[in-house]
Amino acid sequence: MTANDPDQIPILELRNVSKRFGNLVVLDGLNLSMKSGDSTVIIGESGTGKSVLLKHIVGLLRPDAGEIYFHGRRIDNQSEDELVPVRRRIGFLFQLSALFDSMTVSENVGFPLTRHSSMTPEEIRLTVAENLRRVGLEGFEERRPGQLSGGQKKRVGLARAIALKPEIVLYDEPTTGLDPIRADVINELILKMKQELRISSIVVTHDMASAYKVGDRIVMLQHGRIIADGPPDFFRNSSDPMVRRFVDGHASPKDLEALD
Repeated sequence: MTANDPDQIPILELRNVSKRFGNLVVLDGLNLSMKSGDSTVIIGESGTGKSVLLKHIVGLLRPDAGEIYFHGRRIDNQSEDELVPVRRRIGFLFQLSALFDSMTVSENVGFPLTRHSSMTPEEIRLTVAENLRRVGLEGFEERRPGQLSGGQKKRVGLARAIALKPEIVLYDEPTTGLDPIRADVINELILKMKQELRISSIVVTHDMASAYKVGDRIVMLQHGRIIADGPPDFFRNSSDPMVRRFVDGHASPKDLEALD
């Protein structure tokens, strides 16, 4: 079954989505759909619209044209109040974790539960402890973000992202700034969330080791359009010059010419 199987409504679908900032076209008639349970990795050079794409999915940005559907229901034209229940079903791990420095780890993870659930304080405490165990940070409840390493902050951010038991988690550069070992811990956690909690994932990354490990499917953007789409082996074996330069990390002739 593919993401476009007519017998299954995609969990997420973008139809002809376009976005520009001034004269800069960031998304250009982009079409993308994914089925429940999949892990889709978005790659591409900086400035190709990857993070902007994630922000459209949760309604932090609205498209200039096109439509966005969640479980077959259009959401890009919903009001902020109408989007609240949709956002509860979508977790977001921000690139820099976006933790509140004035809060403890426990308070950070419990924040969405306090704001968007009817749980009692004791239920919140137990849920926070459970999710911190899931990410390997049991006993860190009373620490503050300033006492954490970069990898630990990412894990706290992930514990917060799954606090409301979302159906899909959006990961924005989850391994950026981490050494290879700590980056692989994050990769393993992404796989764990999928296997144990049946969470769908969209992972924006420049890290090809991460892309190959966590992705069922990899989508490459260039100038706001999809230029390659397939399983990891498609990218490993691709002979397309643009794909090869990115996955191998080679500068283009134009980039080298600019250096001269």
